[in-house]
Amino acid sequence: MRPIHPAWVVLLTSAWLATACNLPLWQEVARLPGSGSLRDWGFALAFGAIVAAGNAALLSLLAWRWTLKPAAVVLVLMAALGMYFMLAYGIAIDSFMLLNVLQTDLGEARDLLDWRLPVSVLALAAPPFLGLYRRPLQRLGAMRQVAYNGLLLLGSLAVSVLCLLLVFQEFSSTMRNHPRLRYLINPLNSVYALGNIATQPLRMDTHALLPLGRDARLGASYSAQTKPPLLVLVLGETGRSQNFGINGYARDTTPRLAARKDLVSARNAWSCGTSTAASLPCMFAHLGRADYEDRPSNYENLLDVLQHAGLGVLWVENQSGCKGVCARIGEIHNPADPALCPGGECLDRVMLQNLDAQIAALPAERRARGSVVVLHQMGSHGPAYYKRSAQENKKFEPECHSAALQECGREQVVNAYDNSIVETDHFLDSVLEWLLTHEKRAQTAMMYVADHGESLGENNIYLHGLPYAIAPDVQKHIPWITWLSPAMQSRTGLSSACLQRDQDQRRISHDNYFHSVLGLMDVQTSAYRPELDLFAPCSRIGGKQG
Repeated sequence: MRPIHPAWVVLLTSAWLATACNLPLWQEVARLPGSGSLRDWGFALAFGAIVAAGNAALLSLLAWRWTLKPAAVVLVLMAALGMYFMLAYGIAIDSFMLLNVLQTDLGEARDLLDWRLPVSVLALAAPPFLGLYRRPLQRLGAMRQVAYNGLLLLGSLAVSVLCLLLVFQEFSSTMRNHPRLRYLINPLNSVYALGNIATQPLRMDTHALLPLGRDARLGASYSAQTKPPLLVLVLGETGRSQNFGINGYARDTTPRLAARKDLVSARNAWSCGTSTAASLPCMFAHLGRADYEDRPSNYENLLDVLQHAGLGVLWVENQSGCKGVCARIGEIHNPADPALCPGGECLDRVMLQNLDAQIAALPAERRARGSVVVLHQMGSHGPAYYKRSAQENKKFEPECHSAALQECGREQVVNAYDNSIVETDHFLDSVLEWLLTHEKRAQTAMMYVADHGESLGENNIYLHGLPYAIAPDVQKHIPWITWLSPAMQSRTGLSSACLQRDQDQRRISHDNYFHSVLGLMDVQTSAYRPELDLFAPCSRIGGKQG
């Protein structure tokens, strides 16, 4: 068969990527206000040319004899996979979304698999793959190849600039008012995100770990204590505040928690990210969301400061890992219990089974001062929400049992999700019952905070992980529930009534987490900021800075 010129491979692949592989982008463009006029058709055509030219510019840098076909194959595969997930779940692709993909374990990946995935990828990838396989590349001399690649690059840039100038007013206005579009340009969105991840060491010293809270010391409440404090931090997964019955949801998804009169539920709490990879490191940092994103290097975190103060710290994991937060204390995975781990994925109650022994294994001198235990939930992780609840907690039927959530009725999706909240209600109640068994030897407390929220089909968006600036509130509005035993209330001077009044409508966020835990545990350090401590307004010991 007659060889094909490399320039044609670049142009044809770029055109395929810009058209067939960008259906989510063009659907979004078609939904823009005023679409359908001749002027808007002109904008769409110019936008398409800019996308194609961007693909061509990228490929022109790789249009060499041994790299062009592999590069084209990789880009088409990236585009096919990206398009499937954008269409299936309404996601957009940025660095945090790709970071989630890179950190996904086998169980999470299995939940996303569906027969539509290989069919969709094959349908998008087969035509260019067949063309690339059947036609050999025309061999060019080195200088001719350099000249053609340079012309392709310059021509692509010229087309982009010309088209941008023709529709500059509409383009700038559209990108400003509809920033979601930039995350749908496929596969350039993935290429940019990967580049952003790969070049992070150039913007931030990722090898250095800056010390934090090395001056940490225990406050006055420890000098006279008869029993050490025991705080359980439950890290919720994918919790939507508005789907918690205790927060006013029409459905009774939290009957056990609602029956208790000693809980404090903050109804206006917000996450610092829309994914676990973004939120967990951020909420355990001392910086707050804005400063965390612009940090020059990594710092030690809340767990390190608690250890510097001499407390015992334990992390128990029931998900895909602590995202580096527990790197210096380690994490514990409980062995699978057949009763709680159907199909190999464990319900969160499994984390309580060996907890007494795991705490007992902490250094005795640290336990004598006090302990902080972190329980990282599987919670409501999607899309397999139906796997996140035991049969006895399936209060709402029928459930969606498909990874392709869009093929289920929205009521089925919400039913499966709400049942996972009923399971979380059961788990939190079990944690509280476990803490009650320790009241004779410890002053106990629990704080449950979700890492992020979830989309359940609103505006055809599912799951989470959209860029924070464009993510809907349901991916950022989270539950935050606190329980203090009478002994802990006496120790700190806190009262549930004061806390509930203070936090009922007050806007709080993950920015408060680091400082609130330090305040509750009476750990004094220069890293502590009393104005961000939720407990300080109601506490006898809060508000002190070391």
